Amino acid sequence: MSSETTPADPVPTEGTDVGGNLNSNNNQDETGKLRLDNTEGTEAMSKRQRKKLLKQKQWEEQRDLRKQKRKEKRQKRKLERLSQLELSNEGNERKRMRRDVVPSTLRLIIDCSFDSLMELKDVKKLHKQIQRCYAENRKALHPVQFYITSHGGQLKNNMNETDKGWVNWKDIHIRPEHYNELMKKEDLVYLTSDSSEVLNELDESKAYVIGGLVDHNHHKGITYKRALEEGVGHAQLPLGNFVKMNSRKVLAVNHVFEIILMYLEKRDWKEAFFSVLPQRKGAVPLGEANDSSKYKNEKDSHHNREANIYFPV
Repeated sequence: MSSETTPADPVPTEGTDVGGNLNSNNNQDETGKLRLDNTEGTEAMSKRQRKKLLKQKQWEEQRDLRKQKRKEKRQKRKLERLSQLELSNEGNERKRMRRDVVPSTLRLIIDCSFDSLMELKDVKKLHKQIQRCYAENRKALHPVQFYITSHGGQLKNNMNETDKGWVNWKDIHIRPEHYNELMKKEDLVYLTSDSSEVLNELDESKAYVIGGLVDHNHHKGITYKRALEEGVGHAQLPLGNFVKMNSRKVLAVNHVFEIILMYLEKRDWKEAFFSVLPQRKGAVPLGEANDSSKYKNEKDSHHNREANIYFPV
């Protein structure tokens, strides 16, 4: 009996497969090593290290910018300290000035009974002049007893529309009555340029009346006529004794008001006039040469100059 033997599977030789083909395992291993070797240059630094290096680089590049920002911050703090110091000094100065304030017993009245004679645009100008008077009186060293009389009509409507806070104004008497209903006739003095009386001294027991009229010279002499009709005293400021002007001798309501406030402080009419009169009026001390070109193009901070207050030289 013969027996058949099954031939054993051939053992693949190194580098060949059972089909005699070249074995690729070794090649794959070599390729894998090569791939690893090629990536060592890029993978040698971790992602965290790259971020750290990038931040370091940015830090170096922004060194000058940080330095500039620190400088600006120091300057800002310095300016803030200086500003706070100035505010503190101003506050102390205001407190000192308020301690020095001595209210005057003089009564100063703006007579608003001319409302029907004005156009709305002129009423608005009068309103602004009254606002200026109020502001100046509030900060004056010798504030007067401030009255607005015959308050109503267009003026009141305009104030209600554009300046509702007027109802909260302090140290002022805003009344609908005529001034002669509030004051004794013997105490009243109407300020008008048509008067032959010159007001060389202020009597602080009196009540001085300023005509609240912006009329662009349409109603000449009306304040003087009003004083005569009411049977009250009248006078003009002594402008012609101290001032020469190269323009119309017209002063706004607030100018007259401010001149009186300044006189109460300085007790000097000349100083009072030249502290208040706008430069565009070309005002110079009486007797001095007046170079009108000096004032031709100059502007001042005052507005709404026109009012029925005339002071002839």
